Amino acid sequence: MTNKHNISVAIETSFLAAQSAPQENRYVFVYTITIRNEGSIAARLLNRHWLITDSNGKTQEVRGPGVVGEQPYLEPGHAFRYSSGAVIETPVGSMQGEYQMRADDGVNFDAPIAAFRLAVPGVLH
Repeated sequence: MTNKHNISVAIETSFLAAQSAPQENRYVFVYTITIRNEGSIAARLLNRHWLITDSNGKTQEVRGPGVVGEQPYLEPGHAFRYSSGAVIETPVGSMQGEYQMRADDGVNFDAPIAAFRLAVPGVLH
């Protein structure tokens, strides 16, 4: 039996050396996220919630409506892809969170975003 409320989240990250300033503890990363409705009922992404943590343990919490100015509506089997960025003070960090969704049957649910790493290439072996 398929779960009618099932949102998958796939993430790709990259380091933006040209916008970073390591001597000023500024490391800029871009992430591209694909949100796919793998459930059996359409749903809208209402809000996002992120925890962005650097390797010093400093955490930034980000909450807000939608993603990149949109609140995408996902029919079953459809996906929404977007890119955004994060700035941290260390060459390695992580992000995790969730999207708050509302399905067409009126049910509100969270789509979890598993922790993923932000890392300057060559820093981790």
